[in-house]
Amino acid sequence: MARPIWTGTLSFGLLNVPVSLMSGERNVDLHFRMLDSRDRKPIRFERVNADTGEEVPWKDIVKAYEYDKGSYVVLEEDDIRSAAPESHEAVEVETFVDAGTIDPRYYEKPYLLVPAKKAEKGYVLLRETLRSTGKVGIARVVVRTREYLCAVMPHGDALVLMILRYPQELVDPEDYKLPSGSLSEYRINSKETAMAEQLIESMSGEWKPDEYHDEFRERLHTLLKKRIKAKGGTTKVEEEPVPREDDATNVVDFMSLLQKSLDAKKRTPAARKTAARKATAKVAKPTAAKKATKTAGKAAKKTPKRAPARKAG
Repeated sequence: MARPIWTGTLSFGLLNVPVSLMSGERNVDLHFRMLDSRDRKPIRFERVNADTGEEVPWKDIVKAYEYDKGSYVVLEEDDIRSAAPESHEAVEVETFVDAGTIDPRYYEKPYLLVPAKKAEKGYVLLRETLRSTGKVGIARVVVRTREYLCAVMPHGDALVLMILRYPQELVDPEDYKLPSGSLSEYRINSKETAMAEQLIESMSGEWKPDEYHDEFRERLHTLLKKRIKAKGGTTKVEEEPVPREDDATNVVDFMSLLQKSLDAKKRTPAARKTAARKATAKVAKPTAAKKATKTAGKAAKKTPKRAPARKAG
């Protein structure tokens, strides 16, 4: 069973849904290792100093940015950590937009959000509301050490988290010389248009992704299996240990949180943020309140009891 990338919360308004972020894609590429053709020994790549040719150990390697040809600025690990986002285990929806308004070029990589035990209600509520309204949630998420823009959208029984590219990562089509203008400017007549439409119609069908395969990879894999069998080689696949599922989560009053979220939208921005932080702290961190209660209880036991006050005569 696959391991979660992280376990945290999916938040919208004042509702927090405990979820696990799981990979939504499978790497099926064939990986090759380079060998010396003379003795079939693996090739080792060493980290060497460009001037001295000496190998450099990892502990002496630093990261640097080349801001000009041959000019570098060094970044220490503390510098990189200071720029890293604080929240690593949360998907906080900032806004909801119409699904059709997102240019397909922005979609980059899919992940799956899987609800924790007893968190199905909030999960299904968001999933079906997104489906019925045709909206997707726009949020930010930290995958490993980098923060990404993402879209949360329904797909069958799942909530898919799709990593989005930032605008600066896309090439503007206007950077290239592309044909523009009317059909007549390219001497395309109505008969040619009609024939093109007829051809497209004759070739139209339903999108069935299961019918498409990476034929190159399949042929190469078949060849590898024959080579392994011919040389008597065997392969061994070790299964990963099954991760322990999360403990049961707290039951929350969804109607109350939804109403508070709607009310918060009517307040001033400052008041709205303050109310959201207080309500989120109550829902998302019930264990902190329990710890505080236990600590107070222990302190009370250590404090000597006072004599009861005398009644006035």
